[in-house]
Amino acid sequence: MSNHPADRRRFKRIAFDARTELRQGECTWPVKLIDLSLKGLLIERPTPWLGNPQQDFFVDIHLSEDTDIAMDVELTHEDKGQLGFVCRHISLESIERLRRVIELNLADEAELERELGALIEI
Repeated sequence: MSNHPADRRRFKRIAFDARTELRQGECTWPVKLIDLSLKGLLIERPTPWLGNPQQDFFVDIHLSEDTDIAMDVELTHEDKGQLGFVCRHISLESIERLRRVIELNLADEAELERELGALIEI
């Protein structure tokens, strides 16, 4: 069995394009969302990048004018101009919206149920 992080990933990443903002303290960065999953997201590193990896961030993914997915996230890795975050807190309203986005993009209800089960185990 491989110890490569991609081999251990239990949550399918969904390529998704939506206006996204990353915040930490007084700093706000508009960022390009690369993909997201039930457990986190991957973005392009903004320029200039002044984020403190020792502190949590807040991300806001704008699905429409009045519908967002908002979550508190922790930076887990930085590689090749990309930043990976794991979700530390998400409201029930936002997780329902995220679940719907994942569901629409997976097109496989059984896979979605497996991922939700894995999320509950964590």
